[in-house]
Amino acid sequence: MDVTDSASIKRAAEVVEASLGETGLNLLINNAGINSHATLETLTAEDMIAVYQTNVVGPLLVSKAFLPSLKKAAQAVDLEGMSCNKAAIINITSLLGSIELSRKNFRIDPMYPYRISKTALNMASVCLSEDLKQYQILCTAIHPGWVRTDMGTVKAPMSVTDNVSSIIKLLANLSQCDTGRFLNWEGNEIPW
Repeated sequence: MDVTDSASIKRAAEVVEASLGETGLNLLINNAGINSHATLETLTAEDMIAVYQTNVVGPLLVSKAFLPSLKKAAQAVDLEGMSCNKAAIINITSLLGSIELSRKNFRIDPMYPYRISKTALNMASVCLSEDLKQYQILCTAIHPGWVRTDMGTVKAPMSVTDNVSSIIKLLANLSQCDTGRFLNWEGNEIPW
């Protein structure tokens, strides 16, 4: 699925819906993201729009497209409260989207487009969490940490395997108390 292509998102949602039928989708993880190291001097409108399209608009449109299937799961699962076992949207975000912490880590790498897009994704997560409470669908923003991936580079301290294990453990323990929160891979709260 290409999160910048509405038709691709729609097709993916249709395929998933047809596959799952009346059981619905319990867990949607919005993990698409691109980076830009643009500074104030180097950024362009095109760079800002491309990063925002992938990192913010994409997850919102994916969440919207999969909402009918998430609603089915929330209704089909007989559990009290919200959880990933019932129905949840997890938005993979970044510590760099924290406005409060940006004052401490800005000089390391300004990354205007990336930081701004992740801050917007954090707001989208809060908006979704408030909007979807009525359907008992949890929505949480999670910072995965600095992981050895194409984006994280080989300099990152955490392996993909260790990171995925930590996030799976975190997802298994999320509850309605965590909807609308900004957490790291270990479940610690990050300031907005």
